[in-house]
Amino acid sequence: MRPKAILAAALLALANCASLPADPARPRVVLDTTAGRIVLALDAAAAPISTCNFIGYVVFGDYDNGSFFRTVVRETNTANPNPIDVIQAATPRGSDDDSRPPIVLERTRDTGLRHLAGTVSMARGAPDSATSSFFIVTQDTPSLDFGGGRNPDGQGFAAFGKVVEGLDVARRIQRMPADDAEQLTPPVTIRSARLLDAAPAACTQ
Repeated sequence: MRPKAILAAALLALANCASLPADPARPRVVLDTTAGRIVLALDAAAAPISTCNFIGYVVFGDYDNGSFFRTVVRETNTANPNPIDVIQAATPRGSDDDSRPPIVLERTRDTGLRHLAGTVSMARGAPDSATSSFFIVTQDTPSLDFGGGRNPDGQGFAAFGKVVEGLDVARRIQRMPADDAEQLTPPVTIRSARLLDAAPAACTQ
């Protein structure tokens, strides 16, 4: 997404919001889902690439009518030696959305962020392959950090923010019915995703 487009959309969001975040490097995004409202605070200071990529999808409405489609629950994820607790979301185009180029992996080794309860992070296969799909961690899960064993390459996943409202909603989604392939049945629709604050400077330069 071009910086000028992000800036224009961010200014519109700013005009419509009631208040500013305490830290302008941590803009908020609200997800209106059929299971409830979830508010994310992004961390542009620690993870600018992932944050600006996410904001780009948000301001163009790419997550609207997308879904939380996958749930992984530690107690039932016994086939993997590094079980996790997450819910994963995608645009309507799916988790392999190739409408935009993939981004560089911001390793937790470098950002200092950790996959604690409420962390929002980018889904990926190989390093530097993430596009739009993201996940929310519902319990502390260090195996998702750099050096952790969840991904065999040991590079971890790119944490870039946290849930500041609605972690109970995320945990409720995690416990909803799913099939043997960890697919929610039915998925939880994301009615809309909206930026509540001005985009950070890192996204508008």
